[in-house]
Parts: sequence; structure tokens; C-alpha cells
Amino acid sequence: MGRHLPGAGQYCPVSRALDVLGERWTLLILRDMLVGATRFNDIARGLPGLSRTLLATRLRQLERAGVIARDGTAYALTPAGRALEPLVFGMAEWGARWAFGDPEEHELDAELLVWWMHTRLDTSRLGGDRQVVHVRFADEPKRFWIVVERGVPSVCTVDPGFDVTLTISSDVRSLYQVWLGRLPLGAAMRSGVVAVDGPRDAVRQVGDVLRLSPVAPAVMGV
Repeated sequence: MGRHLPGAGQYCPVSRALDVLGERWTLLILRDMLVGATRFNDIARGLPGLSRTLLATRLRQLERAGVIARDGTAYALTPAGRALEPLVFGMAEWGARWAFGDPEEHELDAELLVWWMHTRLDTSRLGGDRQVVHVRFADEPKRFWIVVERGVPSVCTVDPGFDVTLTISSDVRSLYQVWLGRLPLGAAMRSGVVAVDGPRDAVRQVGDVLRLSPVAPAVMGV
């Protein structure tokens, strides 16, 4: 196969940028790396529709282009990659204003949502070396536990057997909308579409514990 030229091979900075960034999935890979994903498995888990073979191909392309660098089993953004942050989050602002409405059914993935959520939890105010957040969906048979051990979070789909600090109950659509800033958490709790159970002090702090998506400010600003 010949070299793919999304920018039509024109001598133009936009065309050259598209040669690097215009392939499918590339900007989503960079989105996840910009918010902290560094390992192949973590990037893959955040993009469940992307095959591992194609992910490896895209990472090699970005490495050759000088956008990312590999150090053993980890990937890091280079200065060129970090400079893409305004572009990626500028696209989030444009998308929030002009292309973002209610979720489609095929966009609602409970496991992906919990994976995203676990990267943003701040349980530092809850005390103790271990906190467990149980996430239950009314319309998804799987149950999820986010276990934070000494500040390091992980996702379990089997009960880890630890005491639960907080239980968050919702339907998938509503919790997505909360996570992305379309539905304020307080309003969701008052209306009953999201319920939070646990010790009173922990429930009171849920708004600080459940930090929203990095793109939520763009959505809330519309």
C-alpha cells in the first residue's frame, strides 16, 4: 500500500498536519494520552472499538512523526505531542457547541464509562488507605467496583470483597450525561436519576470525589 495522504499531498501546513493526525483514531489516542494514559493496555481499554493491531500501528506512526516517544512499555508525549493539547480540547469545545446532543444508544458503554471515571476519582478526602466505589446501573447487568489502594485506582467487575465506601446507582445514559457535564450531579441526585449511598460525610463529598470528564467544562460552557 502507498502512503496515505489525508491532506491530499498539498504543500500546506494544514495538509502536512493531516498527514500526521488525520487517520481514524489518532486524535482519540492523543486525547487519552493528554489526560494521562501512558501504557498500551490502558490506551486500548479506553478505546474498545480500536483493535490492538491498529492501535500498535497508530502508535508507531505517531512515534515516527515525533509526536510520542516510547520508553520501555510506556509512551509519552513529546513537546510536539504536548503542543496538540489546545487543538484537541479546542475540538472538544467546537464539538460541544455544534455537534453534541443527546447520546445515541450505540455510544452508551457502561464499562467504558466506569473506566473513564476511575481515572478521575479523587478519594483523598475520604480517609484510609483503601476506598471502594461501587457503580450500579439499572440497565446494565454488570456491576463495577472502583478500588483505590493508596491512591492507585483499578476497576473490578467481580466483587473484590472489601467494604464499600460509596455506591453510585444510575442508568447508563444519565451517568454519562453527568460525567460529561450535560446534567449537573446535584440536579441528577435531586431528581433521583442518580443515587449515592454511603456514610453521610462521604456522600456529602461525592461532588469532589467524582471529578468530571476533562471535556466537561467545554460542555457546561455551551
